[in-house]
Amino acid sequence: MQSVINSVKGTALGVAEYLTPILKESKFRETGVLTPEEFVAAGDHLVHHCPTWQWAVGDEGKVKPYLPKEKQFLITRNVPCYRRCKQIEYVGEEKIVEEDAQEGGWVETHHYDETNAQGLDEKVSEMTLDSSKVENMEDADENTQNDEEYDDEEAGDMEEFEESGELERVDPATATKTRKPDPPKPSTSAEVDGDSVVHTRTYDLHISYDKYYQTPRLWVVGYDENRKPLTMEQMYEDVSQDHAKKTVTMETHPHLPGPNMASVHPCK
Repeated sequence: MQSVINSVKGTALGVAEYLTPILKESKFRETGVLTPEEFVAAGDHLVHHCPTWQWAVGDEGKVKPYLPKEKQFLITRNVPCYRRCKQIEYVGEEKIVEEDAQEGGWVETHHYDETNAQGLDEKVSEMTLDSSKVENMEDADENTQNDEEYDDEEAGDMEEFEESGELERVDPATATKTRKPDPPKPSTSAEVDGDSVVHTRTYDLHISYDKYYQTPRLWVVGYDENRKPLTMEQMYEDVSQDHAKKTVTMETHPHLPGPNMASVHPCK
């Protein structure tokens, strides 16, 4: 039922977008909306500082006349997604922020619970300097001063050193065994943890300009570890169930043909 509602809304918004005039004057400070020119300027800033992002054209038949032809939308590829959303919802790694807020608050997906925080405190305490460590540092400073005094002495004669035969001596501490080659690294689509392989999904992220809402709009399309496109239901596995099929829905991409892509709705 929710999919039918989303389809009807999408059709209605498509008509509304067609009838909406292009924003000419900046209203970013007042309402947070962008003109197409501001969207392009922000995109240029992103591409300049984050080279993983690039401008894209998309389908020739879907070029928007109010945007430069070579700057229709932004794209970054192969963003890793290591775990499904349900794997982190109930293990202390997700926290609702400002739960009583009118829009439902925000979620910290990398929140650490008290157990993890205690472990972090222990690591921090290990880095503090106790008296014994301070004494060791003072000893090291004295050794450094002695080395500097030694360095000030006159250098020896290299010809005499060669004639003495010392140059040909082999230091017994020198490693003589051939170093084994490193094992091959796993592909970028999988992370190895011990003997197990964690199959990693990747996502391509797109940012387009929404003419109706006059804001940037995020689109995502996912792939499995073999670079095979994910189904709609598989992509919904990577979205909080409170937002799947509501805030995040499958829509027609404004610049690309083919199947629908997951999009974060820009209404709020």
